[in-house]
Amino acid sequence: MKTLIVDDERLARNELKRLLEPFSKIDIVGEASNADEALVMIDELQPELLFLDIQMPGKNGFELLSALEGKAPEVIFTTAYDEYAIKAFEFNALDYLLKPIDSDRLRDAINRVEENQSPLEVAVAPNERSEKVLGENDQVFVKDGEKCWFVKLGKIRLFESMGNYVRLHFDDQKPLVLKSLNSLEERLDQNTYFRANRKHIINLQWIEKIEPWFSGGLLVTLQGGDRIEISRRQAIRFKELMSL
Repeated sequence: MKTLIVDDERLARNELKRLLEPFSKIDIVGEASNADEALVMIDELQPELLFLDIQMPGKNGFELLSALEGKAPEVIFTTAYDEYAIKAFEFNALDYLLKPIDSDRLRDAINRVEENQSPLEVAVAPNERSEKVLGENDQVFVKDGEKCWFVKLGKIRLFESMGNYVRLHFDDQKPLVLKSLNSLEERLDQNTYFRANRKHIINLQWIEKIEPWFSGGLLVTLQGGDRIEISRRQAIRFKELMSL
């Protein structure tokens, strides 16, 4: 996959090239230090993928994309600033990597590129899940009224059913999303997220304390103080999951 790196910092470009070395499908065809250089190289080299910094002298990364004519390459933003995440989402970026770039997050981003580029080779049965299972390193866009977040899934400690909505608990935020808990459960990695009861899905990595509870159930305390009951039926599954 022909790839162009656009970043005004030479050390940042070199570090990204080093991190990309294990990925044989990534063919780095050039690097640019500003938007004007990148526009010329995109026209000449026709890359399929851009690793694009946002804050650069002259045009920023968003202005570069706005200046492109014809079909634009896939874009993974790389930046030291998280306040641009929502705007990056509006530009249909495949991913948004914060510097210093984590190698696991980079691998997830490249997997997303390959999924987006590759045609579907296996027919999916109507009752089979075709959507990508989301793990702790995936980032999701959340909008509640006028507020927006671009949050790493691993930071969400609890999903709480509220009728036709689900309340997400992360940091000190509790936004609502229009989604059922059942449909959300189908998208989540079951090694990390556990259906505690009819109303709650918990992030297993946030468990701080486990206590016996009524009728053979369990009571878990999450970091931050949330106390969630695991029903008797789910407690059996929980013990099987968490035992050696």
